[in-house]
Amino acid sequence: MATNPAGSSFVDRVKNILLQPAAEWPVIEGEPATIRGIYMSYVCILAAIPPIASLIGMVLFGWAAAIFSAGMIANVVLHYLGSLAIVYLLALIIDALAPTFGANKDLVRAFKVAAYSMTPYWIGGLLLIVPTLGMLVWLVGLYGIFLMYLGLPILMKPPEDKAVPYVAVSAVAMLVLIALVYAIIQRVVVAMILSGSGIAYAPYS
Repeated sequence: MATNPAGSSFVDRVKNILLQPAAEWPVIEGEPATIRGIYMSYVCILAAIPPIASLIGMVLFGWAAAIFSAGMIANVVLHYLGSLAIVYLLALIIDALAPTFGANKDLVRAFKVAAYSMTPYWIGGLLLIVPTLGMLVWLVGLYGIFLMYLGLPILMKPPEDKAVPYVAVSAVAMLVLIALVYAIIQRVVVAMILSGSGIAYAPYS
């Protein structure tokens, strides 16, 4: 079973960050960790949920043939890689903003905030098993803003009076990154369709 750097099970981490985040963030703060370690033990696993759920949905709703098209494979791979990129880019932004809000610069801590705040979005990707529920993934993902509200002040240590603005700017950055990265991916896939590659495209959101 995959474990986080402190040895807790992957399942426990997901459950705790979603159901009792106020208690889990201090645990996360105290864990020795590396960006690579969090990627391998957590991010790479959860980020696979939306593309896998989307493929399952296509099979269940009669689009199985599309899975084997080059375009559909590209669509799934690009969305997965996009999720991996979003986490790192968000961490860079959170870390870069730290001095502006009187917080401590620490890329590993910023990466923890980014990775664990994205959890609801990835778990919400299970809804893609029913393709028409794709927009609800965004609504579920908004819970990540609350997770960030609880976790960012604990990990990045901004002064109390600057914590909320720091969270607000970081949350906007998270939403913009998700929208921008996936918009770029959609444009790439649509361009492949128009080029005559015969893609059946099922957007994630």
